Amino acid sequence: MQVKYLYKEQDVTTDIMFKIEHIVSIIAEKEKISFEQAYLDFLKSNTYKALQKTSSLMWAESAEFIVDEYYRE
Repeated sequence: MQVKYLYKEQDVTTDIMFKIEHIVSIIAEKEKISFEQAYLDFLKSNTYKALQKTSSLMWAESAEFIVDEYYRE
């Protein structure tokens, strides 16, 4: 099943997927862990949950901003 993210009837799925990839790459580099481990860690976070809610507009923020939010948890 493919998840589709809509914001005001516009599909922002690709935006969110690219954003997640960028965020996870930053986390992996900062923590010197594999991309896979960083991805699994990020999936467990409240920041990831907020990113999934298009109404939060978290997806519109920069990857760096979202990484900062992740570390503030």
